[in-house]
Amino acid sequence: MSGRGRLALCAWAATLMAACALLPLVEPVTWIVQAAFLLGVQTVVGAATRRIPLARPLTVATQAFVTLVMLTLIFARDHAFLGLIPGPDALVHFGDLLRQGGDDIARYAIPAPLASQGIKLMVFGGVLIVGLVVDTLAVTFRSAAPAGLPLLALYSVAAGLSEGHADWFWFLIAAIGYLLLLLAEGRDRLSQWGRVFGGAPRSPGAVSAPVAPVRTGRRIGVASLGIALVVSAALPSLNGGLLDTTGAGMGVGNGSGGTISAVNPLLSLRDNLNVDEDRQVLSVRTQSNNTSDLYLRIVSLDDFDGRTWKPSKRSIGALPKDFPTPVGLGSDIKRTEVETTISAANWYKQSYLPMPYPPSGVQVRGNWRYEPEGMALVGDHGQNTGGLTYDVQSLDVEPTAEQLAAAPAAPSAIEREYTDLPDSLPGVVARTAREVTADAKNAYEQAVDLQDYFAVNGGFEYDTQVEVGDGPNAIANFLRDKQGFCVHFSFAMAAMARSLGIPARVAVGFAPGTPQADGSVSVGLKDAHAWPELYFEGVGWTRFEPTPTRGTVPSYTIPDATGSVDPGVARPSTGSSTAPSVSPSASESCSAQLRKLEACDSASPAAAAARGGGGPWWAVQGQWWFVKLLFWVLGGLLVLSLPLVPMLLRLRTRSARLGGHGRSDADAAAHTLAAWQELTDTAWDFGIPPDDSQTPRKAAARIVRLGQLDPAVAASVHRVADAVEQVLYAPRPRPTAGLAQDVHRVIAGLRASAGRSTRARALLAPRSTARMAWAVSQWWSGVKARVAAVRPALRKPSGQEG
Repeated sequence: MSGRGRLALCAWAATLMAACALLPLVEPVTWIVQAAFLLGVQTVVGAATRRIPLARPLTVATQAFVTLVMLTLIFARDHAFLGLIPGPDALVHFGDLLRQGGDDIARYAIPAPLASQGIKLMVFGGVLIVGLVVDTLAVTFRSAAPAGLPLLALYSVAAGLSEGHADWFWFLIAAIGYLLLLLAEGRDRLSQWGRVFGGAPRSPGAVSAPVAPVRTGRRIGVASLGIALVVSAALPSLNGGLLDTTGAGMGVGNGSGGTISAVNPLLSLRDNLNVDEDRQVLSVRTQSNNTSDLYLRIVSLDDFDGRTWKPSKRSIGALPKDFPTPVGLGSDIKRTEVETTISAANWYKQSYLPMPYPPSGVQVRGNWRYEPEGMALVGDHGQNTGGLTYDVQSLDVEPTAEQLAAAPAAPSAIEREYTDLPDSLPGVVARTAREVTADAKNAYEQAVDLQDYFAVNGGFEYDTQVEVGDGPNAIANFLRDKQGFCVHFSFAMAAMARSLGIPARVAVGFAPGTPQADGSVSVGLKDAHAWPELYFEGVGWTRFEPTPTRGTVPSYTIPDATGSVDPGVARPSTGSSTAPSVSPSASESCSAQLRKLEACDSASPAAAAARGGGGPWWAVQGQWWFVKLLFWVLGGLLVLSLPLVPMLLRLRTRSARLGGHGRSDADAAAHTLAAWQELTDTAWDFGIPPDDSQTPRKAAARIVRLGQLDPAVAASVHRVADAVEQVLYAPRPRPTAGLAQDVHRVIAGLRASAGRSTRARALLAPRSTARMAWAVSQWWSGVKARVAAVRPALRKPSGQEG
């Protein structure tokens, strides 16, 4: 097998090994066999076109066309010409399938069924696109190192979506494939230097065998890969990267100490709210008579850097038998201990334990650690909630509005940490907070005014299709547009509370679920929620609910009101019925107080859906983000490659001019003239424009003088010029050997004598590419002349009649 053939085979294997990371995501796993076949066809087509040989761009274009034909044959046969050639209908069908695939990814749990044609197209199309990029870089352009980027992108997408615990294994498989590709390229490069010997034989009489230096490189690569895997698994500081198996991206210490640093759990909250199928996450049974206030808290976000909220690093320890009293909770506040039993679905694998807040005791099996600041439980060494049933004792704290209004100032340590705001926060946030709370007399009234501003009288709308946003202006944009979901409302209220000097943080978990006939409460994906917690000395961390139509308004934020409205009624997390409402929508005469008590009629789900709109098919929905990322990456590569077109065309032209070795006199003459053309064009690229009025001998002398070439290179210039004069003027030109080597020597000489900027200009923006524009213009003029010559006369000569 030739070196390039071996390289193509390794590129096929490397892509397939990286695609193995997708095996846990889609079932049945036999799809990998089909993908291997399609990828093999693509590789064989590339090898055949390079064998012809075709120009590199044509090779890539041929492979891309064959790939499109294969996808058309599988997915759009009924919409294509002759069942193979894709047309506009086939492309529209591909768009529909991609849109369907995005919806199916959001609807199905992992592993998703390959019976979905949309998911199947996304898997096969993604693997084939990555395979085409890898083959183009590693084989067509003989640069295997950059081919690691598309391989890494393929693995990263799979690792980001996988819920398994063997990510390190798929990383190992993908890394071995990339290593094989690099070794194949190294072997191919070394083979061009001929046979390499290892020196003297080791024993008397033994024959010295050839030793390939690739063997040393193979050993180094395997050792480096092994060290990377071992070190990544051994160092806690590296957990949460590509090799993290917990799915939470956290590092947990051993023993009674250690720290925890968790990734932002809001990354999947928006996707959970937008799923079509509201799958049950938790089943809850509680002794509490008021299930409408049963929030299940996962983690608190207390670190605000101006872009987003996230958990800060906290010390963790062993799970205590008896939980301490929550920080700030005084003895005069009414409280009731509640027993709650929670069962998690087998597929719900969360590294934090969802619990009512504040917990006073937990009975749970497995390896769990305790983070005292947020009173949260964190799984240790891969422990998660999948299929877990556990009991929680919690406190139902019932402060009154008077107790909150009379709360003294928070301790300086809490105030300092939980009122910190970055300088990058736009001034409109604090300014709006002051305007909204202008009439408030204390921190409690300020908090209620902020809650009412978002939930009742500020004109905000709940919309889960709005992007989360993480820039410094995200909160300012939300205050301006007044559309968002729980993330926006909780982030904005917590930041505005901090600007007023009220300690605040954001809690993430689940809003109250739906009561069932058997007495349990079902908590689904669409109950995922975020809410702000504000600190009041004597009460502790206190929940507020600024998100309209979600959760429950706390009773201590509602003043006494007459009438039959129950302030403890929960606001539904999801619509209770999918049928359109027959009652009219809320009128403008509905007062703010009635809206606050949820006593107003709401618009029907059908009307709400009509306002939502569909959006373009390429919009990010559910896990659809990685397809958008792939399109952006490919588009970016295309844009970045456009400036390289002149260089690639120039290199291709040089290869064609200097690669001919004709045997006839006509071929030898054409080869001589092509070599002279390449020499003069190269001189032009280095700033010596051609002068067609001079003879080849004078032109050669001019190039030597302006290029400041040394005698050896100058001799090569004159040899090429003498050969051209033989072809042009001699009755019987004698052939001259070695002209291509002479031209290469001149190119090296011009490059050596030129400055850095001149060399860069000659490589990236060669001046001689202007000849291509001239050739295209000349060709177009010829086409117009031929069309004019064969065009029939449209008018008869004057005086003639039919």
